Order: sequence, then C-alpha cells, then structure tokens
Amino acid sequence: MAKLGNRSRVALAAGVVVVAASAWVVPTVTATTSVAADQRVTHGQGDGAQEDGSQADGAGAQQQSGGVPESIAHASEAGGNAVNITIDDGPDPVWTPKVLDVLKRYGVKATFCMIGPQAKAHPDLVKQVVAAGHRLCDHTVDHDTTMDKKPVAYQEKEILDAKKMIEDAAGGAHVLYYRAPGGSFTPDSRRIAAANGMRPLGWNVDSKDFEKPGTAAIVETVKKELGNGPTVLFHDGGGDRRQTVEALDQVLGWLKAQGRPTGFPVQTTP
Repeated sequence: MAKLGNRSRVALAAGVVVVAASAWVVPTVTATTSVAADQRVTHGQGDGAQEDGSQADGAGAQQQSGGVPESIAHASEAGGNAVNITIDDGPDPVWTPKVLDVLKRYGVKATFCMIGPQAKAHPDLVKQVVAAGHRLCDHTVDHDTTMDKKPVAYQEKEILDAKKMIEDAAGGAHVLYYRAPGGSFTPDSRRIAAANGMRPLGWNVDSKDFEKPGTAAIVETVKKELGNGPTVLFHDGGGDRRQTVEALDQVLGWLKAQGRPTGFPVQTTP
C-alpha cells in the first residue's frame, strides 16, 4: 500500500468524521418526521375522523410529563358500554339550571365545556356545576371555529385565558379538559392544553341540538349515532335550549332502560 502524505491523511480523517456524523443524523431526522406525522389532524366530529377511541386513547399517544396526553379523548372512564354526556357553550342563567335538574333526576354526571366570559359572568352557575359533581372543560374565550387557522400565540391566549376565567369562577376547581370550538384542534392547541393539565376532548355523537330540529329529531340522532362512540355533544348555551332539555331527559331515560351507564371522558392514558 502506498504511503499517505500529510494532506491525504487529513482528508481521510475528515471523511471518516463525516460518515460517522451521518450515521447519527439520519435516525434523528426520521424520528422528527414520525412525530410530525402523528400530530397531523383531520377535522371531523371533534377530529374523530382521525383519532377514534382506540387511537386517541391508546398507549402510543403523545403525553406530557404531567400525565395528560395530547391526543383527543373519546373513551369513557366508566368502561366500554358507558356514555359520556358533554354540555357546551354555557353556562347560561336560563338553561344551565334546567340541564342540571335533568342530570340530577337521573343521577348522571356530565362534563360542561364552558366559554370563558360566560363563566366569568355567571360564577354562581359554575359553582353549582362543580358542587353537583360534574367536571369542567375549557371551550375558549371567543368560540372561534377558525382558530386552527390563527397563530399559535392566539390559540394559546384563547385557551389559557378561558381556563383562568373558568377556574376563578369555580372557586378552586380545576378545568380537566379542553374542547376546540367546532373541533378546530391543532397539534399546538392540543399541546398547550395537555401542558396545562387539560385533556383534549372530542365527541362521537353530535346531537344536532344546536340547530333546533325538534326534540324527537335530537333523540333519534343520538340513538342512531351512538354506535360511533360514547361521547355525546349537547348545548346549554347559544340561545333557546328548550329542545335540548327535553331531548336530554328522553335520552337519559332511554339509556337507563338500556342499562347503559354514564361516565366521564378519560383524562389520562388507560
């Protein structure tokens, strides 16, 4: 073998360093790409189109160090046959007490996804919700269904300002979930929520009560779509919710007759 000069030895040593560095760089890039792909969100019923109960609540979910995953929850803490009742857009001084009365009559606990300024304006109702054993959910400040198109700083302010308003009104109870308006979750909003102790919360059944299609239509929608998953969406805010109150009464009676328990959405990974 020919002897190498000084310049040749330097060039060869540099080549070895480059090859060694490349061997470590490639796995790092691959891992980053995998995480980005895992966080990609497709809109649907609370993003259920991508993250159904098994995927959203599975052991492979992205998880914050505090134990709250970034993935969207749908499953119930009460088991596979249980139904989660969730109530959005309140509290409302007319309709929230009526919803609470129906829930109390059936001994059902629900999750109330509150809009920050509504909670701030009606702290007595927030405290009633907590005192009755229900859980709190952050539904942002402005209910902006296009917030997934807005800067991360805007999303963070919408989420965290609402959380503070709700918790201040509650007098100490913690907000355990975050539900994006219209299901407009993003990887950033889910990360922000989880980092602040709130599990992103989707839904499987949109009762369509917000459209006021009639009590019978709301009840039929819930019965028909419950096979999609356990989390049902109702509203106690946003206008006249008379049909919602009547439909909720009928749905809870039907669930009781079916032997279906109710529960809270999972907050941590099973």
